[in-house]
Amino acid sequence: MNTPLIILSYLILAPVTGGLLTGLDRIITARMQSRIGPPILQPFYDVGKLFSKENLVVRKAQNLFIIFHLLFLILTGALFFCGGDLLLVVFAFALAGVFFILGGYRTSSPFAYVGAERELIQMMAYEPMLIITAIGMYMTTHSFNVLDIMSSGKPLLLQLPGVFIGFLFILPIKMRKSPFDLSMSHHAHQELVKGITTEFSGPTLALIEIAHWFELILILGIILLFFPNNIWLGLAVECAVFFLVVLTDNTFARLRWQTLLKAAWIATFVCGMGNILVLSFLK
Repeated sequence: MNTPLIILSYLILAPVTGGLLTGLDRIITARMQSRIGPPILQPFYDVGKLFSKENLVVRKAQNLFIIFHLLFLILTGALFFCGGDLLLVVFAFALAGVFFILGGYRTSSPFAYVGAERELIQMMAYEPMLIITAIGMYMTTHSFNVLDIMSSGKPLLLQLPGVFIGFLFILPIKMRKSPFDLSMSHHAHQELVKGITTEFSGPTLALIEIAHWFELILILGIILLFFPNNIWLGLAVECAVFFLVVLTDNTFARLRWQTLLKAAWIATFVCGMGNILVLSFLK
């Protein structure tokens, strides 16, 4: 497959798959809570309804930041699925998060401001682990190139078990699940109302939801990198991890940001850095 075809497939399949997974998430959550739940296509209905609403803004610049947030997430995913540099993917991923934070700050809402502060703290918590994941894969395959990693055929999970555990620990942060959903909520029932998204509405809120779909697919794609020798095993692990994150979301209450930061850094340095140090000694 050539690069334009891969990018086109990604632009079509990523939001479709991400939306379906979000719908499946809501169904599983409903079953865990003894409810029937919405249809699996409900996220698409919600986004369509948001696009039909009036776009009310506090400041026009907040929409611009969200557009850049979505564009950089699309760029990040395109780089990843085209087999580009994994380290560049990590930094582009971080830049997309920065635009989201700037959008929250720009609204001048006290709820969105505190949500943006917490989003920044969450970035401080998960970003080191993402960088360590890229470093670990480089140490085992001698390349940051995603295509080289996938074609290496090495059982990376056996060489990077600590990195994999550390990456799983930060997944609820990126998937915005309890106990790490500090900065925003899809329902206005938390102490920050809806947190960083409080002042976003209509089409802009729809773009935020679509960006989350792209983000979800990218995260699952990184998990697949741990299984270049067996893609089907990797897909099975992805399904298990997805279910585990949903189960965790319905089992644990939200943590304080201090606990989040401490726990994420402990997991990063003990599991991630510990694994990297072992690899260094074995070289």
